[in-house]
Amino acid sequence: MNTYFEIDDLSPFIGSEIRGLNLSKPIAADTLSELRRVWLERKVLFFLDQQLTPDQQVAFTRQFGEADKYPFLKGIEDNPLVAPVLKLPEETINFGGVWHSDTTYLEFPAAGASLYALEVPPLGGDTIFCNMGTAYEALSQNIKDKIDTLQAVNTSNKAAVSKTRSHRLADSGDRSAPEVFTHVHPVVRTHPESGERTLYVNEAHTSRFDDWTEKDSEPLLNELYQHARKPEFQCRFRWTLGAVVLWDNRSTHHYPINDYHGYRRLLHRVSLKGSRPV
Repeated sequence: MNTYFEIDDLSPFIGSEIRGLNLSKPIAADTLSELRRVWLERKVLFFLDQQLTPDQQVAFTRQFGEADKYPFLKGIEDNPLVAPVLKLPEETINFGGVWHSDTTYLEFPAAGASLYALEVPPLGGDTIFCNMGTAYEALSQNIKDKIDTLQAVNTSNKAAVSKTRSHRLADSGDRSAPEVFTHVHPVVRTHPESGERTLYVNEAHTSRFDDWTEKDSEPLLNELYQHARKPEFQCRFRWTLGAVVLWDNRSTHHYPINDYHGYRRLLHRVSLKGSRPV
């Protein structure tokens, strides 16, 4: 029985609000161990009403692994590990506004990340998360047999997601980053901590199956994308000032909803370095 903090599950299969922790301070070892267990099980944790400096957000996130710089942005002044996720009132495109798992185009994709809300619109801008372990388990055996041994090519320059980065690359892009990252990873990944099998292709970054053409890959990939975002695998989070979200990128997809034109929205993101998917 957990005695360290309160847990309120947002949906049956993914997402829990955690109450009773102040993330600006180091978390005691026994509490952190229990929190990590809940994180791996529930995939996404939500903490409300926090007050964090950038350094405190980095320190909190580092309790779950090695912090890593987001490859395309310089980061905020004096702290390159903190990437601003910003949409300005005059902009109609939101950063990362495609269903995705972060940085799967890297050799070592992000294990997870934290987001901290500094400015939010009065309504809108929710984020939806999906459980890719539950999604894989719900596939038919016929589909599992097709994909269990496949590899997929993941790239950073697919048109839909590249468009969502355009404003931030123009004003805060890291010019030292390669123009394109590409790596091949398993279509079905084994989680390095839980051993869970998870669906590991995503609409933003997966271009095709390895040794298949894009045309031949498209029907099966689209079937997997549509399956992965079924409502029964989802939770939806409404952002409030001071909210912190910590998600396991190895077992989730997420989608930031772009329904708040005319308002400024600013989140700070800190990434966790991951391992090579197997």
